[in-house]
Amino acid sequence: MQNGAHNTPVTSGRLLGFVRVLIGGQQFELAVQSMTFEKDGDRTAGGFFVNEGQLGILVDDDASPEGVQAQIEKGTEDAVRHLSQKYLN
Repeated sequence: MQNGAHNTPVTSGRLLGFVRVLIGGQQFELAVQSMTFEKDGDRTAGGFFVNEGQLGILVDDDASPEGVQAQIEKGTEDAVRHLSQKYLN
């Protein structure tokens, strides 16, 4: 998803929008999708993912609006870290 190209998301969640990340002059657009997760203890579901070369952020469909925003922010931070390691090191 470089250079502003939108790829069809690999996962089957409900598309909420996109987050644009700029790393080293390259632009990446991450699909933000909402899905229902089975709860596994107190862990927060969702987050940044890489699947078959596509990047995205999953958020919990049952989360509050504040929880969704927090998941998107954390997923974006993880994406920046991942992409920085890949393209700047």
